[in-house]
Amino acid sequence: MVVNVKDMSGLVFGVPNFEKTRTFERVPAQVREKIPSLSFLGRRTPGARVCFRTASPWFKIIMELETLSIDIGMSIYSAQSAHVYLGNRQSARFLGLVNPPNYETKKFERTFKKGEGVDEITVFLVRNEIIKSVEIEVEDGYTVDLPTPYKYEKPVLFYGSSITECAHAANPCASYINLSSRHLDFDYINFGFSGSCLAEDEMAEYINTLDFSVFVYDYDHNSPNPEYLERTHEKFYKKIRAAHPTVPIVMISRPVAVFDDDARKRRDIIKATYENALKNGDKNVYFVDGELFFKDFSDRNVCFTDTIHPTDLGFYIMARQIEPVIQRALTQA
Repeated sequence: MVVNVKDMSGLVFGVPNFEKTRTFERVPAQVREKIPSLSFLGRRTPGARVCFRTASPWFKIIMELETLSIDIGMSIYSAQSAHVYLGNRQSARFLGLVNPPNYETKKFERTFKKGEGVDEITVFLVRNEIIKSVEIEVEDGYTVDLPTPYKYEKPVLFYGSSITECAHAANPCASYINLSSRHLDFDYINFGFSGSCLAEDEMAEYINTLDFSVFVYDYDHNSPNPEYLERTHEKFYKKIRAAHPTVPIVMISRPVAVFDDDARKRRDIIKATYENALKNGDKNVYFVDGELFFKDFSDRNVCFTDTIHPTDLGFYIMARQIEPVIQRALTQA
């Protein structure tokens, strides 16, 4: 039995409007036209997952990509591969990759043996490329069934830079978003856009059409300078808050290998948005200081690949500090 995930509702997570459009795109065409930098980035799907249950003793994942390109900061294993997990989300174990063998092969597959009994399967889809199709094959006589719902079914929406998009993680499942999601069992949407997260009005308008439980944003790495951040950060918060008056909003300042004056200026701008919100009576806002992520970690140099993007260890340390804030926010959502 072979199931194309586009033909069955309830299997795809982390792709807004998938149930309507049946396309693996985070940002619809009408928004991409208004924000040209997202013409490609808005069509690829970091954070997207295919989740299902099956009693079949084996299953096969078949994928076809529309694009396939080299990323100097990430290998095929991390950027062009799907990562497959078996078992309940909070205790799932990593089964392996479904990956292209080279940069010329856009259709590929892999069979996984799992044994008898009903099991949960989570397939974390390709981060860097535009996905054309995903199919699931199981043994004849068995079925592909809907997954167990997330504990927090309404997704947390993350908006930010390439770090949000989990750039440079050797295993994208090591991103702070993915780790926190697995630990707390919440669904999520990843709106990380490498180098192209600029808090545009059009993006705020699109985000405001979506339904989410918590909004997390940390785009200061993409702001060309502190002045741009100051012009846009509080403005963006107010646009989201106006449309979502009760949704918890988490503001994060960027992690960096060396926290210099520029980073502090940006951090202070973000903190000012947070403090102004509190002064104006918004009790459902949170602030996470990026300077504190690695402050007491003696080996912080191994937490970055290029002084900007975290390694898997760096993401783990970030998750340890961001996750409790998200948990508090979820209890208020």
